[in-house]
Amino acid sequence: MPSTTVVVVTWRGRDHITACLDALAGQRPHRTLVLDNASDDGTADLVAAHPSAPETIRLARNRGYAGALAAVLPEIDTEYMAWLNDDAVPDRGWLATLEDALNATPEAAAATSSLLLADGSTQSVGVTLTADGHGADLVLAGREVFGFCGGAALLRTDVLRANGGVPGGFFCYYEDTDTAWRLRLAGHEVISVGPARVHHRHGASTNPGSRLFHRWNERNRLLMLLRCAPARVALTELVRFAVLTAVLPTRRGPKPANFQVPLRLRVLAEVVLRLPVTLVQRARIGHHATVSRTAVWRDWAGR
Repeated sequence: MPSTTVVVVTWRGRDHITACLDALAGQRPHRTLVLDNASDDGTADLVAAHPSAPETIRLARNRGYAGALAAVLPEIDTEYMAWLNDDAVPDRGWLATLEDALNATPEAAAATSSLLLADGSTQSVGVTLTADGHGADLVLAGREVFGFCGGAALLRTDVLRANGGVPGGFFCYYEDTDTAWRLRLAGHEVISVGPARVHHRHGASTNPGSRLFHRWNERNRLLMLLRCAPARVALTELVRFAVLTAVLPTRRGPKPANFQVPLRLRVLAEVVLRLPVTLVQRARIGHHATVSRTAVWRDWAGR
């Protein structure tokens, strides 16, 4: 039985998923499971015809990256679960390198890859936590990472399940940093494995910089902080977001997309509507924690 199920989440991935599946066919033996988020562009037929014959689950509606991963987690029966974007093409030996790294590091619950862009530059070797609670990609190898980039990572399945799984309600973005935070609160490590290289066609399925992109990013960062951060930090960032939203109409000149008032009001409304459930989730996360939120924040924020 293979040690890993590689989960490839796709939505309208016809133009790029073949390269991903071709690369997976050359990896150490594993189970490939494609989650099709109700694609309507022929992706399902393309995947079904691929010579590697991957298993496929076709969802009735688009549940986003986070929602698809959360939906499939109960179906994973292997020791490891790999998250892989449909526009990511791993080098030969990628999976073996990640598996060997986790096998050699029992205290680590997740291993993150080196993601390279089309021009050969580095997109991410892991995620750092900024001083105001953003998750930001690290591009310099050799530094310790707070979290993993969800575009290409390997996680221990049982540890992931025991610590709340994947926040499916996020839909897209920050599901990886939120998961890494919960793993650290439970006393686990996250490691960066530089030789595990993946070539990433960044933004093939989403549109970075779009209104939806900023809505999901801003909302999910605040939800992540409310779930995982010290209360002081979470409340400070929520109030700061609200105050800045209130004063933006008085500022002259062009504003970036994430500073548009209607977008920010929608983010605040969504956070407020989700607040009761989020506070229940926060209590549950705290109950399972073995490391305090303050300690994790002190050790990693702004590092």
